[in-house]
Amino acid sequence: MKLLNILRHCAADEDNRLLLTSSPLIFMHLACIGVFFTGFSWVALLALALTYFARVFALTAGFHRYFSHRAFKTSRSFQFLLAWVGTSSAQLGPMWWAANHRHHHQHSDKEEDIHSPVIRDAFWAHIGWVLCKAHSEIKYDRIKDLTKFPELKFIDRFHVLPVLSLIALLYTIGWVLNSMYPTLGTSGLQLVMWGFFLSTVFVYHVTFCVNSVTHIIGTKRFVTNDESRNNWWVALLTFGEGWHNNHHRYPSSARQGMYWWEIDLSYYILRLFELCGLVWDLRKYPEKIYIEATETSVEPQTQ
Repeated sequence: MKLLNILRHCAADEDNRLLLTSSPLIFMHLACIGVFFTGFSWVALLALALTYFARVFALTAGFHRYFSHRAFKTSRSFQFLLAWVGTSSAQLGPMWWAANHRHHHQHSDKEEDIHSPVIRDAFWAHIGWVLCKAHSEIKYDRIKDLTKFPELKFIDRFHVLPVLSLIALLYTIGWVLNSMYPTLGTSGLQLVMWGFFLSTVFVYHVTFCVNSVTHIIGTKRFVTNDESRNNWWVALLTFGEGWHNNHHRYPSSARQGMYWWEIDLSYYILRLFELCGLVWDLRKYPEKIYIEATETSVEPQTQ
């Protein structure tokens, strides 16, 4: 029923029609059936875990905290790596992603917000908005700081290339392992099914939960102009993005979990990269935010 409503909404006018031909979402979900035909192996499970880990980090630390909020600095080469790996998640490119996210922060849970579960519903916020052509174009006026990098424009224009490169890498590894170590019970097609298709769908839904779940379910530490909430299980699945009320109070922080018990794996990895010299100038919550956190009285809400 929800999908039918999305179909009707997106077909309401020419500029908002459904992206049946360009959106990978429907195909990606159907393709996951392939895991039942390629079978299971521990190598396939490892591929699933590694591709999930790498791409969730590239999206949370790269697309979100770096490209959208400039919460830390890095080299041009590492910036390209974050963009390439993040784009292999099949969520288009970093410029499209950052432009839409900046728009969300400017209009969070207001009528202009393109994926608010408060204004529309959870299904629309979670996945429905991605299916509409009205939100497929890059809003260049919101990402002028990124347009000076031709390599980012290249990735956004040819966003299928990182996807294909991951598929090719997984297939090659599986083929080599099958040739050299047949007792592992793996193959090129099996690794593609587990390490790309199934992994990508998992990455879709955990990152989409930040748009839907964390504006409905959780607790509010700060009084903000939206319904952003802190949700511990979304934080675990997304490596720290679930501390969403914290984030909406101070979006430019590279750290989203404010205290030691608010696990923020993306930030821990960024700190490790900082020690290695790959990133620097990680922004953090200033002292005034911690003071505000102790003074603000907001009743826990768990709708």
